[in-house]
Amino acid sequence: MATPHTPPRVLVVEDDDSLRGALERLLALAGFSAVAYASAEAVMAGGLAEGAACVVCDLRLPGMSGLELLAVLRARGCRAPLVLITAFDEPGLAGEATSLGAAGYLVKPFRGTVLLDAVRAAIGPRGAATATRPNEAGAGLRERE
Repeated sequence: MATPHTPPRVLVVEDDDSLRGALERLLALAGFSAVAYASAEAVMAGGLAEGAACVVCDLRLPGMSGLELLAVLRARGCRAPLVLITAFDEPGLAGEATSLGAAGYLVKPFRGTVLLDAVRAAIGPRGAATATRPNEAGAGLRERE
């Protein structure tokens, strides 16, 4: 849990190396403590989700999917909000993700500010207050048109 002096820790689970790095940098620039992983299994192996303020996770990953990770986290008692991101949107998928407990659902490509807003909303005002609000952090990530 973040304190007034500790930035909220946000986990990024994304199998695309370049996007994973970009998301980690974006979140760090916005004042979050961002830690990135290439798979859901890597997060689960070390119990790394414990203490996270939020998890940003790709829906389609090799191995465990983002929805499967959400289910496992909830089964293990982890209540960190999870924002799903995907390039493979399908009708009804956003509703399914929300009904399973996802705090947000973003379709790639999206603007960096959209992701930051989703993370801040998921964390809530108390945790997000320790992160800064840069003018256009991550403007290189495009919002879905």
